[in-house]
Amino acid sequence: MNRPLDEMAAGLDLGLNWHNRFAALGDAFSTRLQPTPLPSPHWVGTSPAVADLLGLDRQWLASPAALDAFTGNLAIAGTQPLASVYSGHQFGHWAGQLGDGRAILLGEVDTASGPQEVQLKGAGLTPYSRMGDGRAVLRSSIREFLCSEAMHALGIPTSRALCVTGSPGPVRREEIETAAVVTRVAPSFIRFGHFEHFSHHGLHDELRVLADFVIVRYYPACRDATGNPYAALLEAVSARTAEMVAQWQAVGFCHGVMNTDNMSILGLTIDYGPFQFLDAFNPGHICNHSDTGGRYAYNRQPNIAYWNLFALGQALLPLMDDQQQALDALEPYKALMPAALQRRMNAKLGLAQVQAGDAELTESLMKLLAADAVDFTIFWRRLSRAVGGAIEPVRDLFLQREAFDAWALRWHERLHAQPGFDADATQAQMLRTNPHVVLRNHLGEVAIQRARQGDFSEVARLQNALEHPFEEVAGQDDLAAFPPEWARQIEISCSS
Repeated sequence: MNRPLDEMAAGLDLGLNWHNRFAALGDAFSTRLQPTPLPSPHWVGTSPAVADLLGLDRQWLASPAALDAFTGNLAIAGTQPLASVYSGHQFGHWAGQLGDGRAILLGEVDTASGPQEVQLKGAGLTPYSRMGDGRAVLRSSIREFLCSEAMHALGIPTSRALCVTGSPGPVRREEIETAAVVTRVAPSFIRFGHFEHFSHHGLHDELRVLADFVIVRYYPACRDATGNPYAALLEAVSARTAEMVAQWQAVGFCHGVMNTDNMSILGLTIDYGPFQFLDAFNPGHICNHSDTGGRYAYNRQPNIAYWNLFALGQALLPLMDDQQQALDALEPYKALMPAALQRRMNAKLGLAQVQAGDAELTESLMKLLAADAVDFTIFWRRLSRAVGGAIEPVRDLFLQREAFDAWALRWHERLHAQPGFDADATQAQMLRTNPHVVLRNHLGEVAIQRARQGDFSEVARLQNALEHPFEEVAGQDDLAAFPPEWARQIEISCSS
């Protein structure tokens, strides 16, 4: 549906100040179209915190009008809905043209935290759907909704989720399922793949327009950087990506499908599909059943992020003086990512400053965790309470207890050697760093199965706990317990 750039969509007035800056880039970047309605929509979950972020009234968010608007059944005044085009590498292979195959960008809203784009995922066919149906299913939509808000509460850069709506409309995956729409929010949904698209097709003018747009909007310091501004952009994106991946590793988060079209130019975690938080610690854990080669295993994520950044660098080469500029811009990642991860691990260990020997202390611990398949989240939470000497609950997690005892002695010596060490303050800091609750696969699965029966209470209960992951709340002990045996049988794939 093509319309003039200055035309405001007729429809429901949400009282928001909409902008359509991405739409203004031109037809080469996107296709205008309206969402495809779904029958008999119903609420699955809402995030009052994201409503506050956007400036929406919390009570209105529960209204029938909001339900229709965020299902895609009712046009929103001021928006110019579109699907953007991009390309990318999937599982290491060039996949050609991709694009928003089931996501429609409504526009951009001014907020106290800066402009935020609002996107409907699962809103119907677009020109980039390829062989897909443009829809999202209930199970994957619940997972994305919950994990977006969980990651935000953990302090990890991420897209957000305003709400999930469901519909009895049928969607075929491995079996017939029901449809849902997630309303996603982020400062930008621009991906590495957007740049790859224009570079691969020799559209260098459009590539420059896109790069300039990103620099002006999100990386203004790159305009005045010494040397090439696009090399400066690549270096800045690399730094943000390094910090994000370090946070993933520290909390035991596996993304599952780190294709270049799923990598945010802002260093945000986006496109929650076959993700998983580790249960038993296994460095080579593969959370995506579709990842038969283990490309996106947990311990490969830092190197895959670099591989993706290298692909971004290749895409930006037409805007640089030579290849060496791109290589020089990427080089800092090799030191930034390990340093960022070590800082995170030191915080988890209660160590205020990184010192010589801390990397070895961490590495020896991770080997012990892997050897005994220790539950990752429970270990760190119990360790937080062991600062004052209550080490037995931690020791009980290990089979190799003598090896753990030797490590624990070194850890205590390192802790107490810190200037002005205070056990109570250190324990409090560790409890604010090592979460009590994360979105384990089995917790999501329980919420999904109840939602399929029309009971969304577990979605709300789990959402409430995940929004406060460091708090221990009465009645939520089951959410922080060891996973049941059946959790090992859960398979999450790219269709999830």
